[in-house]
Amino acid sequence: MNAGEAVDVIANARIGGEGRELMPLAMVGEDEPYDVFLAGGRIVDIAPAGLARRTGAVLDAAGAWLVPGLWDHHVHAVPWALESQRVSLGLTRSAAEAAAAMVGAPVLADGRRVGSGIRDAFWPEPADLELLDRATGEVPTYLINADLHSAWLNSAALRREGWRSDDGFVREEDAFELARRLGDLDDAIVDAAVSDMVRRAAARGVVGIVDMHMEFSGDDWARREAAGLDLLRVSTAAYTHRLEDIIARGLASGDVLPGSSGLVRMGPYKVITDGSLGTRTAACSHPYDALHAADGAPTGRGALNVAPDELVAHLTRAAGSGIAAAVHAIGDVAVAHALDGFAASGATGSVEHAQLVRSADLARFARLGVTASVQPTHAVEDRDLVDELWASQTATPYAWRALSDAGANLAFGSDAPVSALDPWKQIAAAVLRRDDDRPAWRPEDALDAATALAASTRGGSSGGQRILPGESADLALVAHDPLAAGERELRGMPVAATLLGGRLTHVAA
Repeated sequence: MNAGEAVDVIANARIGGEGRELMPLAMVGEDEPYDVFLAGGRIVDIAPAGLARRTGAVLDAAGAWLVPGLWDHHVHAVPWALESQRVSLGLTRSAAEAAAAMVGAPVLADGRRVGSGIRDAFWPEPADLELLDRATGEVPTYLINADLHSAWLNSAALRREGWRSDDGFVREEDAFELARRLGDLDDAIVDAAVSDMVRRAAARGVVGIVDMHMEFSGDDWARREAAGLDLLRVSTAAYTHRLEDIIARGLASGDVLPGSSGLVRMGPYKVITDGSLGTRTAACSHPYDALHAADGAPTGRGALNVAPDELVAHLTRAAGSGIAAAVHAIGDVAVAHALDGFAASGATGSVEHAQLVRSADLARFARLGVTASVQPTHAVEDRDLVDELWASQTATPYAWRALSDAGANLAFGSDAPVSALDPWKQIAAAVLRRDDDRPAWRPEDALDAATALAASTRGGSSGGQRILPGESADLALVAHDPLAAGERELRGMPVAATLLGGRLTHVAA
């Protein structure tokens, strides 16, 4: 069968994930094949292979493992899609290396040079605007931090954007505004990049994303769907500067966007309450160890971007209009204030990232019904930063197991382009707590594979999709049992096919 075709029966599939444990079938072993019958976008029956009559379009799984379709619950879709047009700077290890990498970089259609992926927290020397100017000249040049919370601009870029900075760095709100400007390109350019991104996501078993782009993108997604880009379900977030517009349009979370057949829906209200670890702006209760004053004493605890009473007001406003909240909070101070905001406002939704959580706050997620929307690859990518910058913190970093044990619902995402939009990398990082040859980092917070897989489905670890009659026919066929796969197999899981509502969106060649 080919992509675009509807499937009536998935034949000879083995059931992966928790679905096989819940199925009321005992006549064959768990590794034996089943036939899964689909209709109306849902699973309608499951039977041992060959037991029931197969009619209609049959997709032969040939023993592949059937798992729920995967979701990425935190994507910045346009910046991720545009990564292919930007110079990759992830391997640069100093300001000089990063600046040199932009020499001769292609000038984009909008007259800018753009690189992405710098991690200036690792640089042995501070950024120097003169250094960047010498390397890049009069072409406006932008080096985006891997965490999206800061960017290094040359003088020509600062003039173009109307900003001043002694070292060339812009941070937090200016960095977010820059993301909006860099994504404000001709629709044809952006849509072509997004189309490629969507196809790559479907090839990894992805059936849906939550788009956290800094500018509301619901209307753009509806336009793309109408033009034939119908491979993913998309939930689109709105930030504070668009909240009143969304309320005025009468849109609540879960509503289908005008122009969409149902794939594009209104998502959460997104509010960024603090900064990030890499930019050293996440609001923490203890100082960052690597930042020192002249007398050698630690300094710098980050800061809140939104005051607690302002956060409550925003959450109350959104909740009163039926809009769930997605509250960015990375440092332990910000996480505590986010949970306080949910408690005071009655809002529903998630804390995004929750990278540093006090022990006293772990159980509050479950008690308040707040999802911990986390990105496991950040833990393995940031382990050295955590060990250096957060060594004196008393809260627990990347405490996925502790949150799960406390009853929290976990929802996995990538924060792409911060890390790659690939749920299998997230699942592997959560289970293995490493992405290189070093021993597992903080292995006590590793998750079991079943929880990690469920966290990568719509609804998250406490309410994710299962392979059962009545469940959605958003599905993926993969080469290995995700609950028993080895490290290499799990991280690079081959995906044979992806189905959205029973329609093939990807078929491996």
